[in-house]
Amino acid sequence: MKSKILLLLFIVVSMTSCDDLLEPAIENNRSLEDMYAEAEYAQGILLNGYTRLPNNNYSFSDVATDDAVSNDIDNQYREIATGQWTAQNNPFDQWRNARAAIQYLNIFLAEADKVTWASDEDISAMFNDRLKGEAYGLRALYMYYLLRQHSGWVNGELLGVPIVLEPEQTDSDFNQPRATFEACMQQLYSDVAMAEELLPLDYETLDNLPAGYSDLADYNRVFGEYAKQRMTARIAKSFQAKAALLAASPAYASGNTTTWQDVANYAGDVLASNGGVGGIAPDGHTWYKNTAQISSIGGGDNPPEIIWRTDVTETSTLEQQNFPPTLFGDGRINPTQNLVNSFPMANGYPIDDPASGFDAENPYANRDPRLDHYVLVNGSTAGANNETIITAADGTTNDALNAVETSTRTGYYLRKLLRQDVNLDPVINNTQQHYRSRLRYTELYLIYAEAANEAWGPQGTGSFGFSAYDVIQAIRERAGITQPDEYLAMAGTDQDAMRELIRNERRLELCFEGLRFWDLRRWDEDLNEQARGVSIQNGNHETINVENRVYEEYMRYGPIPFSEVLKYDALLQNQGW
Repeated sequence: MKSKILLLLFIVVSMTSCDDLLEPAIENNRSLEDMYAEAEYAQGILLNGYTRLPNNNYSFSDVATDDAVSNDIDNQYREIATGQWTAQNNPFDQWRNARAAIQYLNIFLAEADKVTWASDEDISAMFNDRLKGEAYGLRALYMYYLLRQHSGWVNGELLGVPIVLEPEQTDSDFNQPRATFEACMQQLYSDVAMAEELLPLDYETLDNLPAGYSDLADYNRVFGEYAKQRMTARIAKSFQAKAALLAASPAYASGNTTTWQDVANYAGDVLASNGGVGGIAPDGHTWYKNTAQISSIGGGDNPPEIIWRTDVTETSTLEQQNFPPTLFGDGRINPTQNLVNSFPMANGYPIDDPASGFDAENPYANRDPRLDHYVLVNGSTAGANNETIITAADGTTNDALNAVETSTRTGYYLRKLLRQDVNLDPVINNTQQHYRSRLRYTELYLIYAEAANEAWGPQGTGSFGFSAYDVIQAIRERAGITQPDEYLAMAGTDQDAMRELIRNERRLELCFEGLRFWDLRRWDEDLNEQARGVSIQNGNHETINVENRVYEEYMRYGPIPFSEVLKYDALLQNQGW
């Protein structure tokens, strides 16, 4: 029997083509040439620029700042805040992700003109313009993230990243030096200009044909509503303002030519098309829980507060991670006393101002209403059944300070971003609709306010007709600060006082949205302010130390990945790393 089997195998092999034996089988690998006649495949190259967008998930880098701690001992931001940040252990790393995205975008830009996007030549040309505009806008966006995460000083010079504008091949020279920060910013501005030239401000179906186009139906086919949530000129210009804000800030200003006036002009240009100060959304500060808006989002539409967002999904993940134990959550992100102290009183005065009326024995009374929106304090009600959450050390609740592994370390729980109508009860539970903001108008208004104050003073308007003072007044009035706002009126006569107020408003409005880590660094502020909490016993509120911050001065700028520096000797590491 064995002999017969061997004979049969020999015959089968003998009848098999020698080519099949010696040549590898044809694999289903696609070449670039395949994209020229297959528009969907060509778009797939571009879509790699979207799938790599950072911050699609809330990472809560606030844990690495004075705004929050985590009760998860393995939290990566807790590790780096307490002395474990290295070039090998860097949760902020965007080097590989962003550069891979840029490689795909470079491939797309090099090949897009060869693709047949539609059978009609005019429509094909319009699609080509739009999709290339998206690629330029996305390339500028990734340059911003690379500069924010990896730029730094080397031998007295502020360096950015290698500027790569052509597709890299297997025989390319990958050992490229870092360009200056200034050169990187100019390349970013150039890409934004190209995006602005090729893209509409927003995707919308029009009744009147824009100049330069010959057919309204064709225009709406390419630039109409169906393309919403793709890169637009508005999004590209907004990221230009974000990048310019970084460049003009104290930690970077001496290494490039971007000015505060540039920043104000970039942001103001976008805001002018949103109605100026009058365009501030009345409920923009609670965008994450505006349930009527969320449930009615469809077809890529945005609520008034949102410039760019993710899709709406049914989930309870954030609530599971951050509800207190009483509500069956893990209580992961704990706001600090530092952050709580930064919320003023309802009359607008800081709590340490004698005119504020702050009562240390009743510290949460008559405070800025945003405190209740963003932080769960002792005695607050929360959850689908409005349960009272007690963080005081009364010995009867797992929500108390350090009571269990999932309880708070600071005496506070996160409230912002969470929907209180989520029920995590194992017997009766539900999910709710959420979306995640990639870019909000409030951030852009605060960028304008910061830059306008530095460029023109608190009351200066440039060419836009509204000032830093006007923006902050509108934001604080929206928040519920009692009018007239006497504290703002005093700050409105002093550039330094207005600067501190704007920075604090930015801290409050944008808390837990992943920005404070970068703000502290670009402002050259103290990185090592100890994270504090509150211990409540017998009605007494005692401030306690919770976690030390361990940062060196050079950590104002992030590292180049250690593995990249090892591979390429032309790639200089930032000072100190």
